[in-house]
Amino acid sequence: MPLRIGVHPSNLHLTLAQHWPSGFAARDVEFVPYGEGRDTGRQLAEGLIDIGGTGSTPPIISQVAGLDVLYVAASAPRPANGAIVVAKHSAIRSVKDLAGRTIALLDGSFHTYLLARALEAERLTLKDVKRIELAPIPSRDALIAGKVDAWIAMAPLLDQSIADGGVRTLVACGTAIPNRSVFWTLGRRQLSASTINGFVTELARIGKAIAAEPDRAAQILAGLKLGGVDAAGWRRALRHRDWSIIAADAEVIAEQQDEADTLFRHADIAKRIELAAAMHLRPAS
Repeated sequence: MPLRIGVHPSNLHLTLAQHWPSGFAARDVEFVPYGEGRDTGRQLAEGLIDIGGTGSTPPIISQVAGLDVLYVAASAPRPANGAIVVAKHSAIRSVKDLAGRTIALLDGSFHTYLLARALEAERLTLKDVKRIELAPIPSRDALIAGKVDAWIAMAPLLDQSIADGGVRTLVACGTAIPNRSVFWTLGRRQLSASTINGFVTELARIGKAIAAEPDRAAQILAGLKLGGVDAAGWRRALRHRDWSIIAADAEVIAEQQDEADTLFRHADIAKRIELAAAMHLRPAS
């Protein structure tokens, strides 16, 4: 039976792996598309996929909901992939000025964690702002139109919006959170160590290929009409990204624990969770 890999538009590594020439060609896999990363826990729980990749927040929410999450791999930190931005001529000059303001974001993604950490540094909480759920392009348009006060943006639309001159950065992602992609499964899936190791090895190989051929990767993403940007916009974003992949290790789990504790402090998740047993241990080589 093939390994069913969930793939959604926000996980660029898996999206490119699905369309990369010879990607996973030597392994028995099936790519299963679905709409967005926040749905990964349900896809896993219902047995529709065996493994998936998201930002750091969805597996935490899934574990709070009772799923037996196991982390298998992670990307390098991506400090330039996101930011809290405001309109260029906004009166908002600091995170303190966000108190009582409306913020457009994809709630339940890394956006929530970025916002929580930025607010916490100024002794504010998530309850001190009003979160508005909006997709990226509508978020940008709402910000420019003055319908929201801030927007949590992601590359490449972030870079394009800054270049267009309509927005400015309030908090860069890398100053607040690591912002990794994480790849995870459920313990009930009982994937073998060899299957997990093969998945991680192939992801790492494809990552090196993407880094070596960003033009090809940009053409693939532009052809899929992702992100509302053209190939040139994707090319700029891809060249600034570290495409390294590592097996989940103690550092990744510690980062996830820190995020879970932060979201609990902000009362954004209902209980404190322990991630010590959430790492898929690789056998000694």
